Amino acid sequence: MTPIDAIVLAGGKASRMGGVDKPAMVVGGQSMLDAALTAVAGCARTVVVGPHRPELPPEILQAQEIPAGAGPVAAIAAGLGALAGCEFPAGLIVVLAADMPFLTAAAIDELLSHARESGADAVFAADASGRPQYLVGVWRRTALTAALQDLDSLVNRPMKALVPVDTAMVALPGVEDCDTPEDVRRARTGAARSADPLWLDEAREALRRNISPLPVRHAVLRAARGATLAAPLRAADALPRFDVSAMDGYAVSGDGPWQLRRDIGFAGGERPVGLLDGEAVRIATGAHVPDGTSSVVRDEFVRIDEDGTLYRLPDTPIREDVRRRGEYWLPGDEVAPAGTPVNAALISVAASAELAAAEVRGPVRARIVMTGDEIRGDGPLHTGQTRDSIGPILPDLLSWYGVTVLERVHLRDTANAFDEVLAAAGDCDLLVIVGATGGGAADQLRSALDRTDASILLRRLRLRPGGSTVAAQLAAGAVVLGLPGNPFAAVATLLSLIGATVEAMTGATPAHRIVGPLVNAGELTAPVNRIVPARALPEGGFRGVLQLRTAHLADLLHNDGVVIVPADAEDGALAEFIPLRG
Repeated sequence: MTPIDAIVLAGGKASRMGGVDKPAMVVGGQSMLDAALTAVAGCARTVVVGPHRPELPPEILQAQEIPAGAGPVAAIAAGLGALAGCEFPAGLIVVLAADMPFLTAAAIDELLSHARESGADAVFAADASGRPQYLVGVWRRTALTAALQDLDSLVNRPMKALVPVDTAMVALPGVEDCDTPEDVRRARTGAARSADPLWLDEAREALRRNISPLPVRHAVLRAARGATLAAPLRAADALPRFDVSAMDGYAVSGDGPWQLRRDIGFAGGERPVGLLDGEAVRIATGAHVPDGTSSVVRDEFVRIDEDGTLYRLPDTPIREDVRRRGEYWLPGDEVAPAGTPVNAALISVAASAELAAAEVRGPVRARIVMTGDEIRGDGPLHTGQTRDSIGPILPDLLSWYGVTVLERVHLRDTANAFDEVLAAAGDCDLLVIVGATGGGAADQLRSALDRTDASILLRRLRLRPGGSTVAAQLAAGAVVLGLPGNPFAAVATLLSLIGATVEAMTGATPAHRIVGPLVNAGELTAPVNRIVPARALPEGGFRGVLQLRTAHLADLLHNDGVVIVPADAEDGALAEFIPLRG
């Protein structure tokens, strides 16, 4: 078999880790560098790029990027240079960063197999959220050499500057890297294994199963829109309360013809006196029919002679057209089960059943927290700032799901800002936090949640965009929904999760999903779920947007909602559609 070479990147500044030697950190009884070397143990030659490590065996080559800490592109060039003098140069080269403690040799073998079969210039791993990991890949030596030669500088260049056009991605387990102290702490305790990113359906189920519901309260229904019935709603009176006419026409007794009386029955008026056999009385819809009524004959089914005799027209249908007392429900009957949302329909039904108040949970009260020094709401933008384009619309989006927004605040990037926000969450049920969910230096939400001993419900999603989403429940009861800072990712992820979140908090019966064929699923699909704007088609089904721009919401302007693209789907695959209601 053709030999394989490997370049293991074990240098870098580790700025998020305080400058420590990250590859030397021990996770699961071995250093992260040893884990990387084990993963590429089947390669003919391996070069480790970074500071000299005397503990490495002599058969492992070592090199140093110039200058030290000049970034992964410079490090890869140094590794390739160290392999240049070897006999029988390998056609394929594994490039791997030494910060993935759970990467396995089987995962590397899968990348190599795909590289041989696909013929692509490079094959990269995709993590559980669908994000490409450009430092877990297999390159064709010729493509890697050409890409490096095409760069005018190697120092501090991003990996995307090196990635060729002809690439492929393979979803692999164990490719989540350790970039922060929190990542390492979770990996050391085994949390990284038990908290793998969830598929969207798994995440929704985890929220419904693990969120503690809001307490039950007695509420006037007209003032509780967005809440959910905590107990069945039972009628206090019958509907109809008495026998009423279902149509404008004539209440008659017997088979006819009938003698028409002069009195008239009106809805809400005095009930006509009882009918004798062969009598009829003019009556309006909703009027209390007189005793002795056998049926109501509609206006269009009769003729009246000059002497006041009423005849049924020949060949007209014979109908009763009387709504009998309790036809819809009797006192004590259940008119709505527990879990029914308190909306306009429920409030109307309750009024018809002579009910003004009920036991409910909710509505959910939320606080929106926009994060980042670069975000500005009102006033002129200063250097480095960008407009808050989604904060103002989030209350509307949340209102679609019955959530009442108490306030919207802006949080600066400070060390203890999140601790204060989480500590002050006792006056709300839900914190919707936008930004600070990733692993960057300014992304403090996850570490703040860990410090509060919050119950983590969702660490990451197998969803693009939106993989960095986090959900938790604080000890005091408030639920935290942390959304990515990217505008489309924040809105799309909110739409995909807020329904399940509110259902869990209020005990609502899960809503029916809108599902239909996605006609261009094959063009949109990925190894994980994707969420893209989509348009409902006149002939049925949906068409998703191909070129998604995530830095703003312009792609939602002329579409009807978003669609969840199934992983590895083909054209016509069934997909969930979430409509835009505003």
